[in-house]
Amino acid sequence: MSNKHIKSDVILIGAGIMSATLGSLLKELAPDWNIKAFERLGSAGEESSNEWNNAGTGHSSLCELNYTNEMPDGTIDVTKANKVNEEFQVSKQFWAHLVNSGLIKNPKEFIMALPHMSLVHGEKDVNFLKNRFKALSDNPLFSGMEYSDDPEKLKEWIPLIMEDRQVKEPIAATKIDAGTDVNFGALTRKLFDHLAEEGVSVNYKHQVDDMQRTEDGGWELKIRDLENDRLEYHQAKFVFIGAGGGSLHLLQKSGIPESKNVGGFPVSGLFMVCKKPEIVEKHYAKVYGKATVGAPPMSVPHLDTRLIDGKESLFFGPFAGFSPKFLKTGSNMDLITSVKKDNLTTMMAAGMKNMPLTKYLIEQVLQSKEQRMEALREFVPNANSEDWELVVAGQRVQVIKDTKQGGKGTLQFGTEVISGANGSIAALLGASPGASTSVSVMLDVLNRCFPEEMKGWEPKIKEMIPSYGKNLLDDPDLIQEINKTTSDALGLVNTGAALAEDPIKAETTPV
Repeated sequence: MSNKHIKSDVILIGAGIMSATLGSLLKELAPDWNIKAFERLGSAGEESSNEWNNAGTGHSSLCELNYTNEMPDGTIDVTKANKVNEEFQVSKQFWAHLVNSGLIKNPKEFIMALPHMSLVHGEKDVNFLKNRFKALSDNPLFSGMEYSDDPEKLKEWIPLIMEDRQVKEPIAATKIDAGTDVNFGALTRKLFDHLAEEGVSVNYKHQVDDMQRTEDGGWELKIRDLENDRLEYHQAKFVFIGAGGGSLHLLQKSGIPESKNVGGFPVSGLFMVCKKPEIVEKHYAKVYGKATVGAPPMSVPHLDTRLIDGKESLFFGPFAGFSPKFLKTGSNMDLITSVKKDNLTTMMAAGMKNMPLTKYLIEQVLQSKEQRMEALREFVPNANSEDWELVVAGQRVQVIKDTKQGGKGTLQFGTEVISGANGSIAALLGASPGASTSVSVMLDVLNRCFPEEMKGWEPKIKEMIPSYGKNLLDDPDLIQEINKTTSDALGLVNTGAALAEDPIKAETTPV
């Protein structure tokens, strides 16, 4: 049995945070549009967005050292740090709007305030961190950041890390209480529940097998109902591919010129996880270090407090791994089948240019648990193997493409939108900072694909996101206002010493 030509205005492929965000924006801006979503798995947020498949960091450059580069003259370039921070402010504003409008409830189920810290060892890295702190200390986006190279002070900030530590070389950290832990899986599910209530047809266990252009410039999708083994054919004026690691294959099926000479390289992640209360209670922060030489940016080591299903645990990692799958639930043929005539030389060039990364991944894959524990002991000197378990996180597919700056086969480590020339299709590829910047990324999709409509939508967007179209660094008063309104709406609390002692029982008193 088949259904022919079921028409919609918009089709969302994939039920992750990106599709959830785009659908939620469109429902606010064009409430009369007919929107359908299709997901291969049985529920929303099961792959990259799932809380066990990512670090849950509200990426805002408060602790991530790879967003601030040291220049040859010793100065610190904070351009990317500012950009990522502003993009996370946009996400918080939209989430706050949804909460204040009653469209999603109980924000404490997906976001909590949590100090963000950077920790380094050795004279060279301590000097870098000190210079980074100086470069950010007068920046209103990073207000409240503290620096210390006093081991006694660090014992107050990070008792688990400093416990039984023999300080034999310089050590320093920065700390800022404005950080967050975000359960992107819970947020994704809330957004899709909201969309279903607003009349969006959300179809789980539906797999997009193919797509082709229609005469009117839109798209027809061949979709398989996996539960009933039935083919359906759906048409839409606009298609968004937000299928995580599966996006590349679907983009290739579209055949648009923009999909040519683009490849992907899968990197899997693993975390060491501790759930023992007597250990977990000694640490309350996300503490990021510096990546080892040759490691990809998404492998920066960090020790994080996480709140999942109402229970606190500690995550350490990520450790990189390799699987040819593009999704945890994908196929071992994913990498091979992504190689096409148009991207073969691009992929080969990437392989030749990234031999150190290949060597690093091989070393990571071959590590034993005890070797991973030794990496953990760089953070927690007295960590015992029996207290920590290995958890396989999500698959990330890094974009490979030809660029003017990097040449042929350049490996990209960020998030990238690829859209068709007529604005009828867009796809989201790449990884970190990903989910944290989902609202900014989806506003970019709207600007690319709906330029005419955006003129009429702008007043509503500014109502939802007061900083839209503005450079926050030019308006410190607006930064303060946004921090207060989003903290009030999202229930973000002042993470002082008392809270750190008993965060679960703490009242959610707004900042």
